[in-house]
Amino acid sequence: MTVSALSAARTLCEERNWNISNLELQKLLYIAELYHLGITEDPLIFEDFEAWDYGPVVPIVYSKARGFGKSAVPNVFHWIDPVKKGSKEFDILSAVAAQTKRLTAGELVNITHWPQGAWAKFYAPHLRNIKIPKMEILREYNDRKIAA
Repeated sequence: MTVSALSAARTLCEERNWNISNLELQKLLYIAELYHLGITEDPLIFEDFEAWDYGPVVPIVYSKARGFGKSAVPNVFHWIDPVKKGSKEFDILSAVAAQTKRLTAGELVNITHWPQGAWAKFYAPHLRNIKIPKMEILREYNDRKIAA
């Protein structure tokens, strides 16, 4: 089942005890989308990622969390229902939150800026509104499996 990016964002923030910056949140959303597409061949979130200077971004999530800089995002998603616990979507979000807990923002950027990845294929410096197709994210998942 596909969920809203805001629900996925709230779930990731809750799984990280609201100790996550907007930059980290964007990276975790992308990593979760990557894994969900790779495992199920279905998107995790309805919304598209865009190729921005700092990596893949979901604009609606960015707009809600942008005012906090490098600080942790407070509960700006309080009005959004989190992803249902026990669902495959929740399990992937929870696993991504746990498995990346010790990574720095810079290390997360390195993951999402993979030179052979979907973001790199669509990124154009200083431009926004360039959508990253879901099928390219799935292709990145498969390419990473081969490269591993």
